[in-house]
Amino acid sequence: MALLRVKVRVTGIIQGVGFRPFIYRIAVKNGLKGYVRNMGDAGVEILLEGEENAIKSFLKALKNEKPPLAQIHEIITIRLGGEHQHKDFRIVRSSEEAELSGSVIPPDVAICSECLKELRDKTNPRHDYFFITCTDCGPRFTVIERLPYDRENTTMRDFPMCSFCQSEYNDPSNRRFHAQTVACPKCGPKAYLTTSDGEVFSCRDPIREAGRLVSEGFIVAVKGYGGFHVAASTLKDEPLARLRRAKHRRQKPFAIMARGLEAVKSFAEVSPKEVELLTSPMRPIVLLKKSADYYLSELVAPGLHNVGVMLPYTGMHYMFFDEVEDPAFVMTSANPPNQPIVKDDNEALKMLGEIVDYFLFHNRRIAHRCDDSVVRVHGEKQVFIRRSRGYAPAPVMLLEKAEKCILALGGELNNTACILNGNKAFISQHIGDVENVETREFLKNAAEHLARLTNSKVEVVACDLHPKFTTTRLAQELAAQNGWQLVQVQHHFAHVAALMAEHG
Repeated sequence: MALLRVKVRVTGIIQGVGFRPFIYRIAVKNGLKGYVRNMGDAGVEILLEGEENAIKSFLKALKNEKPPLAQIHEIITIRLGGEHQHKDFRIVRSSEEAELSGSVIPPDVAICSECLKELRDKTNPRHDYFFITCTDCGPRFTVIERLPYDRENTTMRDFPMCSFCQSEYNDPSNRRFHAQTVACPKCGPKAYLTTSDGEVFSCRDPIREAGRLVSEGFIVAVKGYGGFHVAASTLKDEPLARLRRAKHRRQKPFAIMARGLEAVKSFAEVSPKEVELLTSPMRPIVLLKKSADYYLSELVAPGLHNVGVMLPYTGMHYMFFDEVEDPAFVMTSANPPNQPIVKDDNEALKMLGEIVDYFLFHNRRIAHRCDDSVVRVHGEKQVFIRRSRGYAPAPVMLLEKAEKCILALGGELNNTACILNGNKAFISQHIGDVENVETREFLKNAAEHLARLTNSKVEVVACDLHPKFTTTRLAQELAAQNGWQLVQVQHHFAHVAALMAEHG
């Protein structure tokens, strides 16, 4: 049988999804030698040495058995000459190389079924650990500061692994093999409860205590993966009226988080497609029609026939409901009027201290804020109202490649940024209405981070034609500072083009 040496380059959403451990397993299974390593934004490089049939079997498995969160955009295979040099197959340290238009960090995804089982298993070392994760679930986009996706390049570097977590991280047969966010109660982030002025509220179980407080009618700010939520009862009018006054939201509906699917069905009509979206790894807010038996407070979504609902997507959220009977809590983005979602602890105390009664903090830094996604079902098709957590920064794949790398800054309202690099349109998290200095800075930072994550060498900046939009002025500044070409697009033309791209 012929022996071959082959180098394989894979690009796509393949960092932070257990891709290298997957490659290791299928290489060992096929008796191959060599290595796999991250190439930063240029994807993953695999060197294979072995029999031709074994390499063919490997490549077939690579395409057909990839991890659930991985998306492969391109596989390039090159035959090499020379002598076989490797005695086994290894995951080697990430390369510093970087090339254009390569890999991208996946979005944050909801807790997987295996981690949820472990969360509930009293014999498991991670029983009741609110930030339990593995290679198939947990935060990615909101914790990464730079590529490649290794622990030291994320906010998890503040939490060195204990011997137990390190042993699982090093075990090729374990689903936490090279899981960069792996942690446990001993070594991972901790949760704690405080009063509205930041004084620690001493209790045995801060997360479940926070759930009890919300059930009793208190308002609690909850720090999650990508920012803070404000949680309140869906059954009591008083905290909702107070929250509406504080947020200056007389009519705008609040999103809610239900404890589970059966709870959702008790107050809303849910189609099979809506169930699919509610329970997907992306866990968006889904707009659902209120049922005839709707019994939540009218102040949740006043005067509307529908209500925005999401299901828990972290261990913390599941634990939040453990000792209460409430079917759902209001879980609205914690942002002052016209401001970005709050992500830092001191910022939260300053901006939310007069709105909430308590804070549920954790001590892991949030690298990048990311609001919840909002979708609805039209016919049997998912339609985005807001594309953010669970989806950003995953690209929309286009049929043709762009000749130049373009940064698009969008209009002024309901803004997102986009980078067009080759045939990939990388879309940022939800930015919001860019009408003040804070949101302008958020847009600028989000666009710069997106460019870094995708290693995009921007040549053109595009914006709205309106001369007074904040986004237009920002684009003009960036063009002048960087020597980029400035392209301005008529507002409604851009809307039509965006819809065409979204719907293929």
